[in-house]
Amino acid sequence: MEDVKSNNISINNYDIESRSDLGHSNRVDLCNNSRRVVPEPVPTMEPYMKFIQTYQSPLTKAKEYPAVQTLLLAYQSLGVVYGDLGTSPVNVFSSTRLTNLTEDDLLGTFSLIFWTLTLLVLVKYVFIVLHANDHGEGGTFALYSYLCRHINFRSKLTSHNVRMESDESMADYSQDSGSPLRSKTKKFLERSSAAQNFLTFVVLLGTCMVIGDGALTPATCVLSALQGIQSVSSKITQDHVVFMSVIMLIALFMFQRCGTSKVSFCFTPVMLLWFATNVSVGIYNMFEYYPSVLKAISPHHIVKFVSRNGKTAWNLLGAVFLSITGAEAMFADLGHFNKRAIQLAFSFVVYPSLVLSYAGETAYLLRYPENINNAYYSSLPKPVYWPMFVISTLAAIVASQSMISATFSIVKQSLALGCFPRVNIIHTSSKHEGQIYSPEVNYILMILCVTLVLGFKGGVELANAYGVVVIWVMIITTFLTALVMLIIWKTNIILILAFFLPYIIIEGCFMTSLLNKIPQGGWVPFAISAFLLTIMLSWTYGRSKKNEYEADRKMSLPDLDEMLSSYSTYRASGICFFFTDLANGIPPIIQHYIQHTNSVREILVIVTVRTLPIKTVLLEERYNVGKLGVVGVYRCLILFGYKDSQSLEGDDFVTLMIAKLQDQAESTSEKQKIDAAADRGPVFVLGRTILKANKGWFARFTIEYLYRFLQKNSRAAISALQIPPDKTLQVGMLYEI
Repeated sequence: MEDVKSNNISINNYDIESRSDLGHSNRVDLCNNSRRVVPEPVPTMEPYMKFIQTYQSPLTKAKEYPAVQTLLLAYQSLGVVYGDLGTSPVNVFSSTRLTNLTEDDLLGTFSLIFWTLTLLVLVKYVFIVLHANDHGEGGTFALYSYLCRHINFRSKLTSHNVRMESDESMADYSQDSGSPLRSKTKKFLERSSAAQNFLTFVVLLGTCMVIGDGALTPATCVLSALQGIQSVSSKITQDHVVFMSVIMLIALFMFQRCGTSKVSFCFTPVMLLWFATNVSVGIYNMFEYYPSVLKAISPHHIVKFVSRNGKTAWNLLGAVFLSITGAEAMFADLGHFNKRAIQLAFSFVVYPSLVLSYAGETAYLLRYPENINNAYYSSLPKPVYWPMFVISTLAAIVASQSMISATFSIVKQSLALGCFPRVNIIHTSSKHEGQIYSPEVNYILMILCVTLVLGFKGGVELANAYGVVVIWVMIITTFLTALVMLIIWKTNIILILAFFLPYIIIEGCFMTSLLNKIPQGGWVPFAISAFLLTIMLSWTYGRSKKNEYEADRKMSLPDLDEMLSSYSTYRASGICFFFTDLANGIPPIIQHYIQHTNSVREILVIVTVRTLPIKTVLLEERYNVGKLGVVGVYRCLILFGYKDSQSLEGDDFVTLMIAKLQDQAESTSEKQKIDAAADRGPVFVLGRTILKANKGWFARFTIEYLYRFLQKNSRAAISALQIPPDKTLQVGMLYEI
């Protein structure tokens, strides 16, 4: 009988491969660690063939969206992805701090803004980086996981080895072909643990920086939006603004539970109105004050400006960079929408609106350069000032949404690689798997934002901190994208250098300019990033040590057979469902359980649960049972879709499992034993492990304090399962590492 592999399920040897939320291989060998063939009879192929038709792995088939749905997603993305980037015209010119302005200065500044938007956002992100997604997921972690599927990573810094030895021949994994440079780079990364650890550290650092910016962006956007109210009355003090900002932030984060679709439904009309009015005002100002302002698109204006101003022009780069803060959200929020929707929204709505808005401001300032400190609001025609003030205030509040949604996506990706403490991930849409919400992450972000607002009270330090870490995320993205081009896309080395060198030089210039802001408040996002990096590294280190311990001490089938056949082991009647998140082999905690109780149920089912990146798994295909080489011991893989109810309460689960076990029975006596065990009822056993480090003060501090604290306060691996509490037993084991 041939193996059925269309959906990565090999029937003959019960080697079932499922994918986690991000699509990384989690191979569950229902026999043991080897590809051992189970004796006949083999389960019927009919349900497996049906499963092939139901679930097409994203490894081989990307989801396609109709044109109408893509346009709808593009519309929705305006309110979620582009709020931060779209509201940048309010702050850029007022942040330049230029004095004694000339026409060349203003045209040079506009030229810098135009080419920064064009090269770093339109060309780099829209046309290049968005293609380097991991099956629809974006961000630094998506780039990393994309590379992991083509580079055989065995770094101890990551707790998941996402590529298995049996995956070498799969079409989705690249083979050693291509240029000599590509082969040498790939072999170097596979053989050098130091290079793998460095790459993983850089990715974790970039991830923490995005999350840190995600905490800072809502605080800055809401506070700056509400500060405009002070112009209405002198009685409104800064304390009143801070209080209103706190209330607004709490309301904003409470609204997140409604999901991406409902959030975008409310926010997108605001942003669409914002872009439309900015285009109108920009065109009006151009014709009213300086019709030929678009001549500044010529790069020679940048050369004239830099040669005239020298160090002042270099310092100005920090302000110009504010024009693209939020661009990283385009990539990080990709999972909430799709690539084509993001590209359409930016290319045809956001980009033209921003260019015309900056052109209008420049035209106004060429007539009234003394108003540069309040350039945006001063450039508004008086009849539309207050309507635009209201719209800009609402748009600035919406601007915080992009980084909140991006943080949810990044945490989800981190969870899939085991690099973040387990939190609850709620899928808010049955149509789009990437639209998610995490209550724990949402409330942590809310606390951080409120703390920042109350701590800095809207001072200049908070404004200086805004967007400082984004340039580091962009540099990391450039580096990882170049690796993707070399190793996965097999791009010509000349084209890779044409991408890497210019962008690393441009972003390096912005980075050196932004370093000036670090002592003046720019340290805030770095402090948040360092705190988050400590959490992620501690969790990753602890998980990797746990996995090493289990891999070295997992039981073999002969050992389990010998233990169960021992005279001192009592086989009590009944069924035991032993849950473990160890995908390969038999975990050592089962040996620990049997040794200390000297008993085990007649029927022992070792259960592993996996969630697939599909909406639902049909009931008849959800439970995949295989018989081990030991009497009365079975292996079960339970597959859930992300919208399935993971309830094992009631008689339905036990009845279905009994039927599955009966299908595996090879004799009448075995069927009778299963029936007798079913009459006694089941017991559900959950394993809980505690790590203890015996060597090194650093390992002891990390494992016994940081990791143990995170383990106690994070969700259990199978916390989503609803198991009868009156039939549940928890078994603990101390892992001495």
